[in-house]
Amino acid sequence: MDLFETTDGDTINSDVLMQTIKMMQHPAYGNPYEWSTQDFDLGRALGRGKFGRVYIARERETGFMVAMKVMFKSQLTKWNVEKQLLREIEIQSRLKHPHILRLYTWFHDDRRIYLALELAAQGELYKHLKAAPKGRFDEKRSARYVSQVADALNYCHANNVIHRDLKPENILLTGDDNIKLADFGWSAHTKSNKRKTMCGTLDYLPPEMVDGKMYDDSVDQWCLGILCYEFLVGQPPFESQTTQHTYDKIRRLDIVYPRHMSMGSINLITKLLRIPSSSRITLRDVMNHPWILQMKK
Repeated sequence: MDLFETTDGDTINSDVLMQTIKMMQHPAYGNPYEWSTQDFDLGRALGRGKFGRVYIARERETGFMVAMKVMFKSQLTKWNVEKQLLREIEIQSRLKHPHILRLYTWFHDDRRIYLALELAAQGELYKHLKAAPKGRFDEKRSARYVSQVADALNYCHANNVIHRDLKPENILLTGDDNIKLADFGWSAHTKSNKRKTMCGTLDYLPPEMVDGKMYDDSVDQWCLGILCYEFLVGQPPFESQTTQHTYDKIRRLDIVYPRHMSMGSINLITKLLRIPSSSRITLRDVMNHPWILQMKK
């Protein structure tokens, strides 16, 4: 079985390349083409969300398999998220990286909007985390996933994209156990690299967002530190019973490291969860951190 290497040193099955080449051979590739439901056979439902469902689907011309996200326009309007969806489409359709979920195309009819997404066979990483022994990943698995996420985020930042909503629920897993960063609904494309919008998930919020300050793409480094901790412990470090208590713990950097965690993993997390944000380790340095490299051996 042939493999190719990503920028962080991981390998991916060549079947992924073959499927992509197959899609490129479609008459629509590189040409104006108006996709519709007539181009796809929808199969079983893979999941359900607030605005619709995700189905496995097959493109009729090539047999190419995708995950078809079907959303009702009425629900999008009801929750006032039309602009958020359009931003997600605009950003995700331009990102092409081995560890970022591809958005191949999108189309709509009178009632629905359809997103043809890359199929990640094992689904949400969150369910695998909860099903793991003791509800957490071992260090080797955690380090590999963290390295892959760092690689994806580094690519995003190089293209002036801040993800802003990193968490296990927004990461998918392929059949060959590689991660795919997904859900760019809260992401921002900005060349100035300075934002003030408060968004994301409570337990993952960086202190600069909690305090309503301007922030930059280093918020993703903070979230990566929280993610690494959750992989290794099974829950985020600042999780509390009330929102205010969570905010207080974030501001104080009130973290408890369980005894089973290695000094190497703790060292990486402490370098990501830093105040001020300018002192956080870079994503390139995350991929080259001694703990990450040691776990790859």
